[in-house]
Amino acid sequence: MAHTELDLRERRAIEDMLNAKVPVSKIAAEISRHRSTVYREIKRNGFEDEELPELNGYYGIVAQREASKRRARRRKLVRLEGLRALVVTQLKIGWTPEQIAGRLGFDDQPVRVSHETIYAYVYSAEGQSEQLARHLPNRKKKRQPRYARRPRGLVFPPDRSIHERPGYVKTRETFGEWEGDLMIFERSQGTMNVASLVERKTRFAVLFRNNNRSSTHFINKLMDVMEPMPQPARKSITFDRGFEFRAWRKMKSGIGTDSWFCDPQAPWQKGSVENLNKRARRYLPRDTQLAALSNRNMKAICERLNGTPRKCLGWRTPTEAFREEMMKLR
Repeated sequence: MAHTELDLRERRAIEDMLNAKVPVSKIAAEISRHRSTVYREIKRNGFEDEELPELNGYYGIVAQREASKRRARRRKLVRLEGLRALVVTQLKIGWTPEQIAGRLGFDDQPVRVSHETIYAYVYSAEGQSEQLARHLPNRKKKRQPRYARRPRGLVFPPDRSIHERPGYVKTRETFGEWEGDLMIFERSQGTMNVASLVERKTRFAVLFRNNNRSSTHFINKLMDVMEPMPQPARKSITFDRGFEFRAWRKMKSGIGTDSWFCDPQAPWQKGSVENLNKRARRYLPRDTQLAALSNRNMKAICERLNGTPRKCLGWRTPTEAFREEMMKLR
């Protein structure tokens, strides 16, 4: 489906429903848009005034004006032939978009563009017809979204490394420290997968079907599953550095659960959940038809895994060990 921007009618509808305290999810359904589109629209085009904060809010006509300004800026290299010719010339002699934009400011040119605008033009239909991308130092098939281009160290910062995790987590002295992972299936299953969680001290396992590998979707589903537990029973989760876990910050603000991350390419550092995955594969081979897997099926698999005696627990079952720890919290 072709991308279409919100129009004034939709923006006025959003304004009216926000004033009526309608939830964003229902607003999105009413105007047949994804809720992320509505959230983004409110954030990008809302009105803010530091001197008159009581007027802050979302106004349809103001939002339309801001969007039009942004669209005009985005098309500057299409509208202004002289500026376009200058930018293209500098690209062809090997300048980067950042160098071109910086030099325009240095030369005090009356009309300037940001390096983001130049990149957008290079990867636009017009830029592709001129094959401008081949002049870039690092050519890509398409430009990544601006806010997706983050150094990986910022997505998983050093202070969240498994090496910074408290020592008592490693020794399994305390209850409520979990490990998490995703079990991936054949490509025919699309984005569907199974999330696996295990509590480190009791080896208690939780499995649930996850229909989308989007990080936000996964973390929201994970919080829904864990929130019914008392907070001391869900103090932290250790993940690997998969893209499904990029929204980990929501865990702390949402349910008060800390997140820790293994080193790159070191899944053995979360050995408990890797062991769980191997045991769960007996019931969930890679060719499992996940769409036909009901919640009752998932519950039955969990009960079988948690009802098996474990040598490391003194031949107690994970269910028995988990219940004992939960009783201590009461």
